[in-house]
Amino acid sequence: MQDGDAMSEIRPISWDAERKILVLLDQTRLPFEEIYREYDDPGKVAAAIRTLVVRGAPAIGSAAAFGVVLAAYRHSGSDPGDLGAFVRDAMNVLSQTRPTAVNLFWAIRRMEGVLDTAGGGPGRIRQSLEREAVKIFEEDLASCRTMGDHGASLVPDGARVLTHCNAGALATAGYGTALGIIRSAHHRGKIRMVWVDETRPVLQGARLTAWEMIREGIPATLITDNSAGALIASGKVDFIVVGADRITSRGDVANKIGTYPLAVLADRHQVPFVVAAPLSTIDPGIASGEDIPIETRDPEEVTGFGGVRWAPEGVAVLNLAFDVTPASLVGAIVTERGVIRPPYPASIASLTEGRG
Repeated sequence: MQDGDAMSEIRPISWDAERKILVLLDQTRLPFEEIYREYDDPGKVAAAIRTLVVRGAPAIGSAAAFGVVLAAYRHSGSDPGDLGAFVRDAMNVLSQTRPTAVNLFWAIRRMEGVLDTAGGGPGRIRQSLEREAVKIFEEDLASCRTMGDHGASLVPDGARVLTHCNAGALATAGYGTALGIIRSAHHRGKIRMVWVDETRPVLQGARLTAWEMIREGIPATLITDNSAGALIASGKVDFIVVGADRITSRGDVANKIGTYPLAVLADRHQVPFVVAAPLSTIDPGIASGEDIPIETRDPEEVTGFGGVRWAPEGVAVLNLAFDVTPASLVGAIVTERGVIRPPYPASIASLTEGRG
């Protein structure tokens, strides 16, 4: 599988079609070690998703699709019904890994649709599932590059851009959503500086986005999350762009915890606040952000990091992984089919109608 991406060589996901192996760049080891891990078992892919070896909504969806393929090849029986039951069990395990990122469920539904209609013997079913997973991967890569082009037109010349978490090549099949816009704007000579929020508690900005910016040669400065308000208030931020893990039919956006305060600050200081996400991140079945399931994660992500504990034993911890930004604070949503603006219910409906 070739992604054809000449601009970014960062490949968090690859599929070895000859050996039927999924290869993931272990993001828990970045930026210090660039380690690629091989998977031939869907249960281990599920664990990789759960433990953030692979992360970012589009990347999770793609990895889960290949996890389904691995289940099909792992089953050695000759009965199509048994194969289907085995694969559906794997789908169930994969779907329980990350509750907020809707791309996971979207990708599994696509794979389930292929399983329902493939017909023929096990060999044909396996090949059909594999083709669909590769298609999901390639579609995501293409959509990111198209999003980058659409979004770059919104970035002012000489912009100082703030981004939160990591919505880059590492969070997708390649190139990125929010960072895809930054990449495309950089290639047009429009980026003066990228302010990179560290993104507590597991530091996706400090570890991953900063690493991507250095790899790409894009000027970037790492800041603590609680510095963003001061920078915005002092007029040092011209544009804010973030990714998304789920977008409702009315335009509410779930993204990494800490996104909502940025949107409030952007509104207060009249800084453009833009969300970048493929159509697969839009959940037309949910209207209100209040209905988005918000993942809570291990307290140890907050009480310490990298084996070093700084919080006292016995302290209670709430570790919310995401927050919801209401549509009223979102200036624009960039998708592979163009830039959409309020009123979001109508514009989102027109884009998602008949979506596969």
